[in-house]
Amino acid sequence: MSKLNLRSRLLLSHLMVMAVGIVTLASVSWIYSPKLFIITLQRIERYGIGVRQVRTDLIQGFESAWARGMTWSILLGGGAAGSLSFLLSRRIVQPLLQLEQVTRKFATGDLEERVPASDIPELDQLATSFNRMADDLAGVEQRRRELIGDLTHELRTPLTIVKGYLEGLADGTIEPSPDIYRRLARETTRLKRLVNDLQELSKLEAGYLPIQAQPMALCPLLAGLVHHFDNQLVDGQVQLTLECPNNLPLVKADPERVEQIVVNLLSNALRHTARGSVWVTALAVQGQVWVQVQDTGTGIAEADLPYIFERFWRAKPASKDTVETKRDQSSSEGSGVGLTICRRLVELQGGRIEVESQPGQGSTFRFSLPIAADNYNK
Repeated sequence: MSKLNLRSRLLLSHLMVMAVGIVTLASVSWIYSPKLFIITLQRIERYGIGVRQVRTDLIQGFESAWARGMTWSILLGGGAAGSLSFLLSRRIVQPLLQLEQVTRKFATGDLEERVPASDIPELDQLATSFNRMADDLAGVEQRRRELIGDLTHELRTPLTIVKGYLEGLADGTIEPSPDIYRRLARETTRLKRLVNDLQELSKLEAGYLPIQAQPMALCPLLAGLVHHFDNQLVDGQVQLTLECPNNLPLVKADPERVEQIVVNLLSNALRHTARGSVWVTALAVQGQVWVQVQDTGTGIAEADLPYIFERFWRAKPASKDTVETKRDQSSSEGSGVGLTICRRLVELQGGRIEVESQPGQGSTFRFSLPIAADNYNK
């Protein structure tokens, strides 16, 4: 029996139950039916009806009729029960066979197949869970393909630039100079940043990057970051300011991840603001603390805003007269995944991130963090 499939096991178990029932019924009937018939005859004789002379014939006739009736009952009942057991076993096993076929297609890389619904609640729940898992796997596979395509696109530009400079230096068409070496160093730095960002993004999407949320004060962290970036502004053409109220409530967040988000937003704001101002503000609104980074830089075209948090999406700087939306094919200090990482980090900490922008007037990025419960216990 260990080598039988599930359908055969179910059918055999039903037949065994039926056989036990038939044997029990026949045995009990065979033992007690003649005795009960004789008792009935004795009761009839008490009423003065003489059946003694035909008692033997009556008993033999009863036994013959009982035997024929039992035989036909076993044949017809057993046949009906066996057929019903076969159909029921087939009905139960059919969804499992369909599930097996779908898993085999999955093994060959076909992730489009799904298990049909079943009218058996337990099997229908299994099909629903499997289809949900299939959707998740299909999404992972789609993101994997997109990531490979995006990564190939992003790596091609700096590698082509480095290769061109190195070939030019090798054949003498390009004269060695500090500027050439600075360009090579800038492209290799870009490659390193891209690899690091991709590694962190892959951990975020796979759920392997832990978030150590704890009550924290935002103002000291923001003040330190603004002071750090302000010290790097040597030309004086960009003014960096911070507005953070002293009574700002504590937030429940990971300090390291919040710093990473603010650094990314500040870097983007300063990179796209050649002259003007960048403001960092924090404000508590309806159980959330919002941190806002606003600049007077080049801005973002309206057509780009829905895609700004997507992987490797970088729109060309927009102005009032020109609005272009395409992937940046030129060398850039950004890796193209910084804002994607920011969005995932904000979402993992229970907040959300938004952007507003107009070409030529600057951009405003803001994200929220939940207020810590410690504020309500004071």
